[in-house]
Amino acid sequence: MSLSEDQAAALSAETVVVAAGRPPRERDAPVNPPLVLSSTYFGTGPLGPGDRGYGRYSNPTWDPFEEALAQLEGASLPGLLYASGLAAVSSALSLVPPQGVLVMPSHSYAGSLVMATELAEAGVLELRTVDIADTDAVLAQLAPAQGKPASVLWLESPTNPMLGVADIRALTAAAHDAGAIVITDNTFSTPLVQQPLSLGSDVVLHSVTKYLAGHSDVVLGALVTSDEALHARLLHHRTIHGGIAGPFEAWLALRGLRTLALRIERSQASAAILAERLARHPRVGSIRYPGLPTDPGHQRAKEQMTGFGSILCIEMAPAAGLSGADAADRMITGLRLWLPATSLGGVESLIERRRRHTAEPLSVPENLVRLSVGIENVEDLWADLEQALATLDG
Repeated sequence: MSLSEDQAAALSAETVVVAAGRPPRERDAPVNPPLVLSSTYFGTGPLGPGDRGYGRYSNPTWDPFEEALAQLEGASLPGLLYASGLAAVSSALSLVPPQGVLVMPSHSYAGSLVMATELAEAGVLELRTVDIADTDAVLAQLAPAQGKPASVLWLESPTNPMLGVADIRALTAAAHDAGAIVITDNTFSTPLVQQPLSLGSDVVLHSVTKYLAGHSDVVLGALVTSDEALHARLLHHRTIHGGIAGPFEAWLALRGLRTLALRIERSQASAAILAERLARHPRVGSIRYPGLPTDPGHQRAKEQMTGFGSILCIEMAPAAGLSGADAADRMITGLRLWLPATSLGGVESLIERRRRHTAEPLSVPENLVRLSVGIENVEDLWADLEQALATLDG
């Protein structure tokens, strides 16, 4: 390993993200890990610990990324890279025992909700959805007076797209008291802004497609844990179900990871500026961003995050005979720099009205617009929003 656990712990995350996962320091060796394209490996006799054997079990190009992500999240075991965020979700949901109880945010990534709902409809598990920002409501679902206690608590904080902030430390403690495993989707925050393992979570999930890779050119997912038994179960699920990452995608993701600290620093600073300005704009009915002192999750976010992220949401006010949803669509159509597309966390700024997706929960307002702030000049981003909002004046 390029960095030991002790070395990584002594360095800032901004340094670890650049230094972790490097090849050994040998004369004439490359400074970057090579891309290995092979489906199988030489070997005779039974496979032992550490033997690669076959491409579905392991790949040398996965290792550096898995090492780097584990060190960023403060995990003692390598991360596990998957073919997509949903492949990682599927593996994480396999930790729910048959007919076990899964408590999940009512507002969270739509793919996770759809998968959990389908499993519940098939009788594989019992699904309880709850406002994850309402701690008392979550506690009631973890250990109800009647019914089974929870087997798994699924956290996402801030949530997608409503940006609700969970009290991770309190909820993980309560979940463990109830005998539940805690899985936290840390995609929005990244390990540079929030480290759920240090707050008590057992497993951390990432859509690597988003901030970690950061360039909207790969689809990957990852899980991280320090629990050896859980790690073994997740690794087995990945191997048997085949949700493995392509080596080229893994190589691209590690290259993208190197600039994560710079990208987060720039996009967070811009998001804070844009949130303050949008909060004052007459065409914006309301705004959600944990960095605003008026946001209901602000104080909680301050206590468990080192920043407030680069995602903000606005609800458009009706305008010139248009409903809030129609006003949102017209505003988005009028943008020249912001890209109307579904994703987030890339270098480019993306925007979309979330309820255009049929899988989005009906409790998400029709007029809610999610903005993923990229690394462009903030004044250019604001000028584009201003001119597009001005088109609603009639």
